[in-house]
Amino acid sequence: MIEAIGEGIAVNDAEVAILSRIFSVKPEDDRLILTKETPEVDIETCRTLQKEIRFFQQGNIEIEFIPTKAIEGILILRGEVSADITDSNPIYEGRPLMEILPIEEAEDSAVALGTAEALNSYMKWCYKTLSSHPINLERQKKGLLPINAVGTQRAGKMTGLIPFRQKWGLNPLSIASGSLYHGLCGFLGMEIRKVRDTGDVEEDLIERLRIAKGADEFDFIHVHTKAPDVAAHTRNSEHKRSVLESLDRALSYAREEILPDGEILFIITADHSTASTGMMIHSGETVPITMCGRYTRRDDVTGFNEISCAGGGLGPVRGKELMYLVLNFLDKGKLFGLMDSPPGMYKPLRIRDEQEDT
Repeated sequence: MIEAIGEGIAVNDAEVAILSRIFSVKPEDDRLILTKETPEVDIETCRTLQKEIRFFQQGNIEIEFIPTKAIEGILILRGEVSADITDSNPIYEGRPLMEILPIEEAEDSAVALGTAEALNSYMKWCYKTLSSHPINLERQKKGLLPINAVGTQRAGKMTGLIPFRQKWGLNPLSIASGSLYHGLCGFLGMEIRKVRDTGDVEEDLIERLRIAKGADEFDFIHVHTKAPDVAAHTRNSEHKRSVLESLDRALSYAREEILPDGEILFIITADHSTASTGMMIHSGETVPITMCGRYTRRDDVTGFNEISCAGGGLGPVRGKELMYLVLNFLDKGKLFGLMDSPPGMYKPLRIRDEQEDT
């Protein structure tokens, strides 16, 4: 759902959106084995194949594949559908595509089962349709992998959510390049400045920091770069090191142009670890975090890394605690247990009745 919002795809409350992609599989023992999750294929070929699997219907459930970037797309499910279903994309090459099932805690197990069955039928139909397409027959003659299956993950449905500003009392802005972040921040009611990745990691981050510095009307600014995550996924530790060094150089802009403002709380952290070796896509170690501002404590940590930061004055910080620390170090925190209103959003009691005002 978040990716759909980020791509500007209109989804109503009754529909389900699922992140999807076309990729390469091979049949083996009545299974479809993922051979290449990100095959090299031109955009024209992608669009031609995606058009062939655009619409599907089973019973009262309609499925539409909407292309986004290259092999990627969003499936929109309409009818009596549920988002309480599992994924089909195994992610790891060499593993079979997974049968979609209702999750155990499904709100309506019957609707979830019907949704899963319709999607499983759609995936089988996609495999047969794409495998017999002239483009794939020609690719196989040339020794190229066919683009012959659809994988799905992260089904979602619109739900009610307290907007960021209302919950935390801060006027928020996000500066990021990916549709996932555009969608997530848009879902939270944040203002979004879309930027692009040029390939120059250092200059890209400096430009985002420049935008942040000039955005005086906002109280909370999220500046994002996916560069270290992308570098780690290459499993090339030297490349990852080079990218991190580029980001270090870019942060000199923040040190010179942003940190001197004593009213600013500057935070650097990450959302997860990404292993440079092994099979895992994301790993579960703690990530470093540093905060610099007028009200932050000073400790003896001099290096920004997982080991050093773990011994710092902040201690281990859980994700759900981060915003409370932000308010604390902005001098905007409230005494825990007060039940007045979100920070900065209170409504004063008026001593005159509305009738007296008129």
